[in-house]
Amino acid sequence: MFFDSHMHTLFCKHAYGQTEDYAEQGLEMGLSGIIFTCHSPMPRGFWPQVRMEMHEFDEYVRVVERAQKAFAGRLEVRLGMESDYFPGFEDWIAELHQKADFHYCLGSVHWQGKDYMERFETGDPLAFRKQYFELLADSAESGLFDCLAHPDLIKNYKPEGWDFEQMREDIASALDRIAKTGVAMELNTSGIHKRYREMNPGPQMLAMMGERGIPVVIGSDSHQPHRVAEGFVEALQHLQTAGYTEVSVFENRKRRALSIKAVLQQLARTP
Repeated sequence: MFFDSHMHTLFCKHAYGQTEDYAEQGLEMGLSGIIFTCHSPMPRGFWPQVRMEMHEFDEYVRVVERAQKAFAGRLEVRLGMESDYFPGFEDWIAELHQKADFHYCLGSVHWQGKDYMERFETGDPLAFRKQYFELLADSAESGLFDCLAHPDLIKNYKPEGWDFEQMREDIASALDRIAKTGVAMELNTSGIHKRYREMNPGPQMLAMMGERGIPVVIGSDSHQPHRVAEGFVEALQHLQTAGYTEVSVFENRKRRALSIKAVLQQLARTP
């Protein structure tokens, strides 16, 4: 029952293809299902260039339901949402997550947004990176999310200056806080296409997550259909190297653990 748990739709303004195209690729890749997690609407004009508008929300739900019906009995298509965590918007997100029967609510701290940069970027790259991990832990403690997306995304900010060891203590502190919440974290395979060409998180952080027993969900973060389940075998192997024996998926906002060995066997049967 393995899923790709992170992908987008045309509503985010920077993805391509119909929901059925993503589902078709999921079938070809040997998945049991996919979860659409398009970028949520946000209030007060927060970074509007990369997300659906509130008036498009119902249509988003409908196009996911359309794919559900089209692939019934062949591939399970689930409704999710990727919502930004930003201080002061917690009540908005809590209300949004009640507007549909979501299977999965993914939380993201996107440092790239204009609003985020204006509030937190002060010209000190190290302080900016530290702030990111503080907010990542805050997002887990908010109780709004099932899982935290691409949790070391900040390494793409001035990537030439990223030094994991310099950040190790701050990451450890954030992970200690996250582990207490029971919230899962994502291994996002799309990192190989970003400025810092490595999955999110990288192997050191993934190992630290494993030491703390933090559950992991794998997502491709597909913005194009051909990237559904991209790099999943490698991602599962990374999890094993980090000491994991299980990987998680969500249904009705409840986490289910799957054997990594069984999932690898499932994917190996793909023609």
